[in-house]
Amino acid sequence: MKWFLLAVALLASYASAEDLAHKQQAINQLLYKSTEPIRSKFAELKEISKSWKPLDHKHHCTDGGHALERLVKEVEDGNMLEKKHWFSLFNTRQREEAIMLIEVLLSCTDFEYFRNHAAYFREHMNEGEFVYALYVAVTHSETTTGVILPPLYEVTPHMFTNSEAIQRAYTAKMTHTPAKLQMEFTGSKKNPEQRVAYFGEDIGMNSHHVHWHMDFPFWWEGYRIDRKGELFFWAHHQLTARFDAERLSNYLPVVDELYWSRPIEEGFAPHTTYRYGGEFPSRPDNKAFEDVEGIVKVHEMLDTESRIRDAIHHGYVTSKDGKAIYIDNDRGIDILGDIIESSMYSPNIPYYGALHNYAHILLGRQADPKGKFNMPPGVMEHFETATRDPSFFRLHKYMDNIFKEHKDKLPPYKTNDLLYSNIEIKDVSIDGELVTYFEDFEFNLINALDDTEQIDDVPVSTSVHRMNHKPFDYHIIYNAKYDAVATVRIFLCPKHDYNHIELKMDEYRWGCLEMDKFWVDAHSGENHIVRHAHESSVTIPDRIPFEDLIKQADEAVANDSEFPRRDWRACGHPARLLLPKGKSKGMEFVLFVAITSGDDAALSKPTSSEHGSAHGYCGVRGEIYPDKRPMGYPLDRRIPDDRLYHVPNIHLSTVKVYHKKH
Repeated sequence: MKWFLLAVALLASYASAEDLAHKQQAINQLLYKSTEPIRSKFAELKEISKSWKPLDHKHHCTDGGHALERLVKEVEDGNMLEKKHWFSLFNTRQREEAIMLIEVLLSCTDFEYFRNHAAYFREHMNEGEFVYALYVAVTHSETTTGVILPPLYEVTPHMFTNSEAIQRAYTAKMTHTPAKLQMEFTGSKKNPEQRVAYFGEDIGMNSHHVHWHMDFPFWWEGYRIDRKGELFFWAHHQLTARFDAERLSNYLPVVDELYWSRPIEEGFAPHTTYRYGGEFPSRPDNKAFEDVEGIVKVHEMLDTESRIRDAIHHGYVTSKDGKAIYIDNDRGIDILGDIIESSMYSPNIPYYGALHNYAHILLGRQADPKGKFNMPPGVMEHFETATRDPSFFRLHKYMDNIFKEHKDKLPPYKTNDLLYSNIEIKDVSIDGELVTYFEDFEFNLINALDDTEQIDDVPVSTSVHRMNHKPFDYHIIYNAKYDAVATVRIFLCPKHDYNHIELKMDEYRWGCLEMDKFWVDAHSGENHIVRHAHESSVTIPDRIPFEDLIKQADEAVANDSEFPRRDWRACGHPARLLLPKGKSKGMEFVLFVAITSGDDAALSKPTSSEHGSAHGYCGVRGEIYPDKRPMGYPLDRRIPDDRLYHVPNIHLSTVKVYHKKH
């Protein structure tokens, strides 16, 4: 009878561990105060972390326990990075260690073993490696579907918060005084780049960037991620285009590309501190590039660039076995993206190198390129912090221009490539004002502070100015000749350059911002679409605060109720930043709307699903990209004559974006 009751208890525990509320609660507890031992109040998880013997459970691994055996051996042999040390994904050994844990977690046959292995290795691995591995594993594991990852800026606040705010938070902690702090952007008004610091330092945008690279890791060798290289191009192209739009909104010219043979004009002082390991290094103005000893040399970057440009000019890349892979086609951009990053999908890593990844290292190490002062990596070596540095956008403008070189080689679209004869757009209008403004946003700093379980936490938070916009809707009226599914594509394009000279379509099309893309059922006769800005397929709303996630999951577990399933992705441009800032007296943009055939949809039933929320920049996890067309179509190729786009299913109008202080 005793054994029967034990078996029933174990089955009940297993069942509870598998429901979403318990899964969410477990992930919350694994990430809570991740730099400290698991809290005693999480009694079950604490006990698992102490008593779990990983190698006793190899039969619950899809790979037979191979990844588990390797990681356990490395831990037992003392080969792992110590605790209380900075972690960088661009450090080869540290990345290998994090990937070892990811492979273990992804091999788990069910969530119970996922949770138990995670609890054990949290206590035996470097904190940064653990957090990164857990975030990536939850993102990609079938066993964690529906689990919402808490905001990284509340799990690892040091990576998102200025050191001045962290210091004041510690003062509040030491004096046991609750505090709500104000965080300022870095720099001063003497620096013109300060005008756009609100964009590069926006924690929502920083979060999108790091989560994009978790959804699409450059080291990934798991299930095939559809159009991964093209998504690398498109997501970063859009970041660059949006940064340019912000610069134009603030009376600055678009960002110039970076050159390896010239000094980096803009210095950067990040005012940010590692949790462990000192402050992020600064870089002075006009710093000439130096080789990073033992890792990458400047001439190697020039050689890599030359090989990629040669491939574009020749129209093919050479695979590792010497075969030609032709790229003057719609698929070419995907191959180039894999090569430039480079991801493991690159057809020839030894020859084409890793332009993007080594560029981040080269920029991140210029404060101490020879390792003379044993300084930690700079902000460019962390996806959480990279966009804070203006050189990030110069780097991506440089790579974006390489992509453009390829796109400009392709033949321009002809009328038949643009025309969808079933549709005639009659009118496009905006309901609501296109107005941006700044507001204060508050987030929790509890996880930034060392503490002990014997003393209660002191509420400490910080707030920062961030941009938002008023709600608005698109109204699109069109006629259809017959019933069919149609694809609606919306772009917002700068109308004038820095000197306020009106741009032709071929001049502005590369700077167009994808605002939305969705599918509709077109019915014979007149149709009226009302599409809300918050429904955009490129954005996500504000993340659920960590404290709220904990409360919701704990209440669901305590009440034996369901934790709500939500299509909530961490990857996606912040909805607040959908509009560029604009100007107080209004800034003109071209609103470009195209309705094309529903045959463009790659997934079945395109009108009944949002295809994973922010699929525009982030695709759909585990599925093919929902749009068959090249990303950016129909503005991704040269436009020799604006009149080509004078077709009934494309509509251009001028709108103004206003910025108001209140």
